[in-house]
Amino acid sequence: MLSKVRYGIVMGALSASLLAQAQDYLPILQYHHVSATTPRSTSLTEAEFTEHMNYLESAGFEVVDLRTALDKLKLGEALPDKAVAITFDDSYRDIYSGAFPILSERDYPFTVFINSEPVEALRGNALTWEQMKEMEQAGGVFANHTINHPYMLRKEEGESDDAWLSRMENEVDYVENLLTKELGHSPKMLAYPYGESNITLRNMLKEREIVAFGQQSGVVSADSDFQNLPRFPASGAYAKLSTLKTKLNSKPMPLISEKTGGDFATDKPVSISLTFKQGKYRLKDLACYVSGQGKATLEWVSDTEVVATASKAFNTGRGRINCTMPDNSGRQYYWYSNVWIRTSAEQGYISEKS
Repeated sequence: MLSKVRYGIVMGALSASLLAQAQDYLPILQYHHVSATTPRSTSLTEAEFTEHMNYLESAGFEVVDLRTALDKLKLGEALPDKAVAITFDDSYRDIYSGAFPILSERDYPFTVFINSEPVEALRGNALTWEQMKEMEQAGGVFANHTINHPYMLRKEEGESDDAWLSRMENEVDYVENLLTKELGHSPKMLAYPYGESNITLRNMLKEREIVAFGQQSGVVSADSDFQNLPRFPASGAYAKLSTLKTKLNSKPMPLISEKTGGDFATDKPVSISLTFKQGKYRLKDLACYVSGQGKATLEWVSDTEVVATASKAFNTGRGRINCTMPDNSGRQYYWYSNVWIRTSAEQGYISEKS
């Protein structure tokens, strides 16, 4: 029998080994089309998708079920080392014809966020319920992407804020009920069309205990906003494997707090204040980039707080600041991103008060 001392040493070594093989964060990949004949901006070819999946396999990544992994993170439980999740937005049939065979031969779980109107209208380029049921048997999960894929922050002509919110609630609730009716359950997850949300929408989903995803890049951790989780786009301009490798090997930015000034941009340049956790970080190597503008100006107001400011105001629509910082090994990056919406009466965006 092992002595108590030797037993303690063995168990300590085993615990250390297990800790070394676990992580407390999750990178999530976002795809749309897997086809050579669809719009390139939201597509990658089957060959490119195969290249991505081959890399996950050869580099030792463990593809995990999204909802299960998120629940573990919220509970403070560790994920497998190099855990990653795969998602698709929209109910495109080429997910079934192009991506599914590649995923199923590797037994990779995946999540598809479906907008229901094309499915119920039996459109030729949309998934069918039979195809979804087949994919479910092989690890697929189907979640909410609204009925009509609307710009969720845009009001219709003459629509009040209350009527707008009621319409958005119906976009969400209808699909939740439809998933339960057709597939027997809903994972209570939603991807915002175009990645757009505000505090009103996020609170509405939180009341329904629905986890929600934007389209800003970054890595999920227990500290993330579970009604506005980040994902890494991996289609179109982002399909190149060399840059995707960096994102897959990223970690969440070690922040105590972030001050964004709200969901909406104005006619002035946006800025964001980031306060870092105590630790030995390479803060001097932090870099922040503004969509369409290049590097943001960084002003350190203390040893652990920085303000990143854009050089000019955003145009109407979505604008982002992405921040990255190498870890001490130099082999991985910390990653953070935030999205703002520049409103426009012509486009029907709702007021900031909403």
